[in-house]
Amino acid sequence: MFTGIVEELGEVVSVDDLGDSVRLTLRGPLVTAGAGHGDSSAVNGVCLTVVTTDGGAFTADVMRETLDRSSLGALAAGSPVNLERPTELGGRLGGHLVQGHVDGVGALLARAPSEHWDVVTVALPSHLARYVVEKGSIAVDGVSLTVASVADDRFTISLIPTTLALTTLGSKQPGDPVNLEVDVIAKYVERLLSLDSVPTSPEGNEDPA
Repeated sequence: MFTGIVEELGEVVSVDDLGDSVRLTLRGPLVTAGAGHGDSSAVNGVCLTVVTTDGGAFTADVMRETLDRSSLGALAAGSPVNLERPTELGGRLGGHLVQGHVDGVGALLARAPSEHWDVVTVALPSHLARYVVEKGSIAVDGVSLTVASVADDRFTISLIPTTLALTTLGSKQPGDPVNLEVDVIAKYVERLLSLDSVPTSPEGNEDPA
């Protein structure tokens, strides 16, 4: 579990093609320190498992399913990446509950710079639109953000100087893909409400008929 507070702007060292997967080598001294085989790290909002660590860098295997459902397939050597270690139980929840399970890929549509922040418009896949609400939370490339406005096919976010300087969102341009993870609470609420219409037996189990 993550919070969407990016700890480090890392870099892709190499991408090794393994056929049905790739092995990423990522440089990030902060998130690598203390990490070991089997630990988790969020890379642009995708929860990956650390395979090896060496000199401030770590490797992680990315299976085809993840490549197809996220923007990680577009990474190349030199690409900047947002990195975050999993949150510790009892620690501060600075952003919101982020699982590192990408729900879809959007694209940057426009950015409007102002003196102190940028307003960014992101395309919203139709199957995610019902989970996104004004002033709600969304993770964009692993960054916990507040939705400023939302329409059927897009939403806007306002990026403060810290976010612009310390995450990949500061350099993203129109057309660039971004990983999206909606608030998991909204998905659970939808699921629970849908079960209200399912007939149950007196014991509380679903009626097999």
